[in-house]
Amino acid sequence: MNSREELRTMLGGFRISAALAVAAELGLSDHLSAGPRSVADLARAVNADEGTLRRLLRALANVGVYAEQPADTFANTPVGEGLRSDVPATMRPLARTLAEPEVWSAWGHLMHSVRTGENAFQALNGVDVWTHRLSRPEQNAVFNANMTALSSMVAGAVAAAYDFADLSSVVDVGGGQGVLLEAVLAAHPQLTGTVFDQAHVVAQAPTPDATASVAERWAAASGSFFESVPTADVHLLKSILHDWPDEECQQILATCQRALRPGGVVLVVETVLGRPGYEVDAAFSDLNMLVLPGGRERTEQEYAALFAAAGLRLTRVVDTGTRYSIVEGVSE
Repeated sequence: MNSREELRTMLGGFRISAALAVAAELGLSDHLSAGPRSVADLARAVNADEGTLRRLLRALANVGVYAEQPADTFANTPVGEGLRSDVPATMRPLARTLAEPEVWSAWGHLMHSVRTGENAFQALNGVDVWTHRLSRPEQNAVFNANMTALSSMVAGAVAAAYDFADLSSVVDVGGGQGVLLEAVLAAHPQLTGTVFDQAHVVAQAPTPDATASVAERWAAASGSFFESVPTADVHLLKSILHDWPDEECQQILATCQRALRPGGVVLVVETVLGRPGYEVDAAFSDLNMLVLPGGRERTEQEYAALFAAAGLRLTRVVDTGTRYSIVEGVSE
């Protein structure tokens, strides 16, 4: 592919995102989970126009999501399987979240952010993305499912990468459905844990897949991490600080620092800019933070400054073998 063709492919990337979002919303991969189906059959099942659905399926087959087969039938490919609702780390909630009209519009407002430094979503909608989702329970549920799926992809790696042996209690701050907490408790049987988040987000019980041992050591609490968090040896924050500007991050970290037991640690699980690997993911995640929640991805040095402002000292960065690193901080 020459440079012009490569650029043309990049410019048209939004069309693939849009097509995947429609496939996810219709649940096409779910309907194909038992095997190939005809376009006519699929159209009836998802209440879509047969001719238009065929065009969508053909386009997605040409990028490897579905496989076009004889007799006007289509089947899932390994890529398409990832849009099924019932598979681990499903990408269906992500596709549906990215398809929200407000999200599309916010990215279309990127120029405003670049010119002014302001958050595109809030500038366009008059409220921040969290307030917006709070008033839209269906969108909020899809977003929470997306966060759960994304966390499930790396939870085991995070749990394995850090040595919790000398610690006894952990709070998953902003942990939503508690997927990361479950993985940490499963890998470290001496730990007890609490998932902490806002009342409309936090899970009240571990997932059905949790073992009896994990369920016995698992608890939930609700509140605002700007005000207080439960006391523990470890405060674990995955994909939290990148949502917020520096001042709010310092408040969150200070809240955690105040609730640490002696000898405790704050573990920030984020994509760290400037570390080798996943550079494209990191750079575009940084733009996503600018456009949607108003935060940013950060370098190790920038995390060290946030920690220092909150009474913490950055002691090390632990690689997890994924695009996430564990940034460790202790009280000064």
